[in-house]
Amino acid sequence: MRSICKILIKSVTSLFAASVVITYSSLAYSTQFNVLLFTKTAGWHHKSINGAVQAIEQLGDKHHFGVDWQEDASLIHDENLQKYDAIVFLLTSGDILNTQQEAALQRFIESGKGFVGIHSASDTEKDWPWYTKLVGHVFKIHPEIQSAQLNVETREFPGLEYFPNSVLWTDEWYEFGPATVNDLTYLLTVDEKTFNPQASWGDNIGKGMGTFHPIAWYHEYAGGRAFYTALGHKPINYLDNAFLQHIYGGLYWAATGKGISVTP
Repeated sequence: MRSICKILIKSVTSLFAASVVITYSSLAYSTQFNVLLFTKTAGWHHKSINGAVQAIEQLGDKHHFGVDWQEDASLIHDENLQKYDAIVFLLTSGDILNTQQEAALQRFIESGKGFVGIHSASDTEKDWPWYTKLVGHVFKIHPEIQSAQLNVETREFPGLEYFPNSVLWTDEWYEFGPATVNDLTYLLTVDEKTFNPQASWGDNIGKGMGTFHPIAWYHEYAGGRAFYTALGHKPINYLDNAFLQHIYGGLYWAATGKGISVTP
């Protein structure tokens, strides 16, 4: 009988110790924030998506935040979105959400959460006015991929420390329509004197945006936060540390509200 009791006591002690270890581990390794990485496309599908996802997952490892990659729009609902601090539209395109999913995304932002749009996120949900105001500008057209002078407009935002004031950058330079809101703070611009902005897609004619051609920006919107960058068309962009830290700065601010006025 005594040996049975000893065995039971030893088993209970072992289970308690294991539970303490498990609890400690989950606390020790809890992430500082969590993001939903959403890559659904209903228009152009960028071949850079897989590499971009891998790069952002590695950013999560480096900076200790959780990344959940999904393409299923049915997961855009209130209960599921509660798990995240920000949602990233990575290289999305076209009309990808139904009415119920749109309403859930809107409630998510209105609850104080964050949005990050990368590249063709501005070519997504173009007929939904609330979303176009969230992003800040709507994609119109782009010329052929070219090298051009990329300029940093302000240092008062996280993640720009790795860009020089001006750099020769190769990408697909989006031309946008007018700003859909009046409170955008611009982070990056491209100098149109350094590339040919002319483009023609049938009736859609691109002539450039003139002396001020925005590429990245942020603003507070509907109770939440939104960051957008037009960089990131080419797969090789997602191997560039300066670009990845630019993405992380936007993610960090969108998810936490922190990082403004961080000057290197």
